Amino acid sequence: MLKNLSLFTLLLFVVSIAYSQQTLPNISLKNLEGKSVSLAEISKDKTIVIDFWATWCVPCINELDVISEEYEGLQEEMGFELIAVSVDNSRSKSRVKPMVDGKGWEYQVLLDPKKELQLALNVPSVPYIIIVKNGKVVYTHQGYTPGAEGDLYEKFEGFK
Repeated sequence: MLKNLSLFTLLLFVVSIAYSQQTLPNISLKNLEGKSVSLAEISKDKTIVIDFWATWCVPCINELDVISEEYEGLQEEMGFELIAVSVDNSRSKSRVKPMVDGKGWEYQVLLDPKKELQLALNVPSVPYIIIVKNGKVVYTHQGYTPGAEGDLYEKFEGFK
């Protein structure tokens, strides 16, 4: 009886974890060239990292700078793909492209000025990282401290 109860509890736990993973909403955002990009298509059959940021957020910029230093190697070594989603509003979104160009960031940058994706994923503030595997959110992290990118790389490696 106790063995069956334990097995049932374990099964319930596994099922609840499987269903607690939030699905990435089918939202399209514009890239820096104004082209619409479907998040469902980007995340199909692979693992990606979505980093929510803003031009006015110093920790966000620090995090993206650090990731940028290792990005090419991470892409080659782990298939690491980062999508930086700017939550700058309509008044400040004009600063995004000049900042990205000035920083030389090589990853894809999308604009979410109406905060559609941010609200759909319940992102409370920036910086905020989400790892998505096959369209499902498998990991989230809020905030940035120097050195935290190592944890992100480990998590990505574990989910890829």
